[in-house]
Order: sequence, then structure tokens, then C-alpha cells
Amino acid sequence: MAEKRKIVIIGNGIAGITCARNIRKKSKDPITIISSESKHFFSRTALMYVYMGHMKYENIKPYEDWFWEKNNFHLLQNYVTRVDTKSNFLELDDGEIIRYDILVIASGSKTKKYGWPGQDIPGVAGLYSLQDLETITKTTANINHAIIVGGGLIGVELAEMLHSRKIDVTFLVREKNFWGGVLPSVEASMIGSHIVQRNIKILYETELKEVIAGKDGNVMAVTTNKDEKIPCGFVGITTGVEPNIDFLADSDIETDKGVLIDKHFETTVPGVFAIGDCAQFINPVNNRKAIEQVWYTARMHGETLAQTLCGIKTSYNPGPWFNSAKFFDIEYQTYGDVFPNPSENELQFFWKHPQKEILIRFAWDASTKVCKGVNSFGIRLRHALFDKWLSEKQTINYVIDHLHLANFDPEFFERHEKNIREAFYIKHPKS
Repeated sequence: MAEKRKIVIIGNGIAGITCARNIRKKSKDPITIISSESKHFFSRTALMYVYMGHMKYENIKPYEDWFWEKNNFHLLQNYVTRVDTKSNFLELDDGEIIRYDILVIASGSKTKKYGWPGQDIPGVAGLYSLQDLETITKTTANINHAIIVGGGLIGVELAEMLHSRKIDVTFLVREKNFWGGVLPSVEASMIGSHIVQRNIKILYETELKEVIAGKDGNVMAVTTNKDEKIPCGFVGITTGVEPNIDFLADSDIETDKGVLIDKHFETTVPGVFAIGDCAQFINPVNNRKAIEQVWYTARMHGETLAQTLCGIKTSYNPGPWFNSAKFFDIEYQTYGDVFPNPSENELQFFWKHPQKEILIRFAWDASTKVCKGVNSFGIRLRHALFDKWLSEKQTINYVIDHLHLANFDPEFFERHEKNIREAFYIKHPKS
């Protein structure tokens, strides 16, 4: 009988918990899970609904509290201050020493800040952790106006949260369009217009210069790079996230922006692995980003690593890129690669509904006609089908001709495939 190994996982987000659950399916190795944020795993993407009153905190915990003891998971709510890979132990904030045979770093992300004066004043927060939610809830209880710095997906979530409590919101967006670094200009303009229609103000080509405190020490105003002073009671920082790895500064584990890993999630130290938002691939897989900070990729990281730790060495091999989000009332999906500007030897086509905020854009290789990606706004597409088509390298003509099969809209929704197909072939006639 194989000797049991002590597995320690730092972080109880989707990556760490998925890894633990999948190990437990095949192994009785003792597993300790450490998190300073919360004792129990919760759905991070649902934090906004707690603030908006749609759910309570206990509703966003996928597993009952008894689940962890039943599966023999030892939970510690504490902060790791030091990792000693030579002696295989962790030191916690209270001085406790935790020994391990296998270490999994799944410490997630933290809000990315850029050294703005006043950025740590009470009333400045990101939207990532449970503590962020507590800060936002407390700070915005009796305010009239809030500033959001950065125009991305997290920014839109925060704007919707504040809007639900009738708090006026102003976005500071450094690009010319909303999320202009990711979306083509037509889509970016449409999303920006949709947000403004909710009585939310957007200041484009505007950056945060300083956060100013009032006499009580809390946020009173901000100044911008255009020397405009804007009064506010809260500042939301949504300029992105970065790996949460400060506690590894004095360890032998090699880091860059994140913890450096190979295709099996192993770090430069044998027996130490990293998954989720904090992990950085030395050689990114399938032309993906070196750091993947998306919920479903973190889940895949955990599933894949669990296979390796249970004796089936498994390489990370994700399919085509996928993401989804919601801009207030507009549902957004993206599959594959669709860049703001077509890359070399690439063509793009988009169709927009003449009256409604519904749009779809395709990108394909001009030489081979292989479809490279699609952006969809207001049309639900089947993940499994687009994943299959992109993996099979189907042509753009095949995708257009079979687009109706990918539609996942509920019954009685208006269908647009015929109009999309006709518009495409007018612009790009069949050979």
C-alpha cells in the first residue's frame, strides 16, 4: 500500500478546490486547504448579486459546510507568510508551521494598482475578494457618487452593482472607446452607448491622477490627468488583476509576473505546483496567454493537475479560447481569436441588427478561409459546437452555412441567421 502524502493547497478558489475535489475522488491522501480570504469556497462571480440583494452569502457557497469534513479536507483560514521548499514547510501569519509533501499554489489574483497617490485611502477598493465586497458595501452605504477607474468586465459589474442602489457612477476610461483594447470599435461604441443609456457617465481618454481624502480620512474626490477634480464617496479600481504571489518573494520558487510552470503545472521546484490566476506558463499552450485569469480555465487547471497528482501524468491541453460576460442587458460571448484590428492575412465580417443591440463578428484566414473566431452580442451560441468547429478548423463558409445549428437562444426569440448569411454572401460571394 502506497504511503500517504500530505498535500497542501494554498487558496480555496475554483482552481484549488477543483483540484482538491478531483484528488479526493481517487486518493485518500490528507489534504490541507489554506485561505486567508474565507474558510469555505464560494462562487466569486456571484459577489455582485450579494451586493444587489439577489442572493445571500450562504447562497453562493456551492457546497454545504459539512461537505469539507465529510471529504476529510482540513481547512485553515490563515495567511501564508513564508514557503521553505528545502525543508518542505509553510509558515503562517500566527507562526504555525505546516509541513507538506506536495504543495499546490492556487493563491489567485489581487486588484492591480499603479501607484496612484491616495490609492490606499479608505473607500478605494477593487472587486475581487470577499473583503472587497465588505469594503464596497460599507463605503457605499450613504454616498451619492462613485468613480470607477478602468473600463472592462469587472468595471461593468461594479457599475451595475452601484446603479442598482441608485448611486451615480462615472467611468474613467483611458481608451477612445469602452474596452477598446479588446473589442473592435463598432462593438466598443455599442457597449459604451448601452452603458450611457443607463445614466452612467463615461470620460474617455481620461486616467486617474490622484485620490483625495476628506477631513475624516475617507475618499472625498479624485483628480484626473486632465486636472479635473471630481467629488465622490467611493473609488472602484477595475484596471485588471495580477497574480497574488507576494508571499513567495523569499522562496526558491521562480516567478515572473506569476509563478512559472511547465505544461504539467510544476514549478521550478519539484513537488511544487501552481494553478489558476497565479500561474504563468513558461511555454503558453495553443497560443493562449501565459497567465489565464478566467473562471473556467482555473477549473480546467485544477482538474488536469489532479490527474497528475493521482498518478496519471497529464498535460494541459485546452481547446479554443472562450469567454462570456454581460454588459448590463447585453450578453457577450467570444470564441477563438477576434482582435480589435484584423491581423495580417485576416479578414473580418460583422452583422448588426438595424434597430437592436445585437451584433456578431467573424474572423478568418484570408488564404485558407479557416474560421479563427467569433464575437457575439445578444445571440447565444452553443459552446460545444463552436469549440468543435474551431478545433476542426472549419471554413468561414461552413460556419456561416451552419450557423443556425449553433443558436442557443430560448424558444420564441427572434432568429437572425438568414439575414447574417445573406449579408455575408453579398460582401463575400462564394467562389
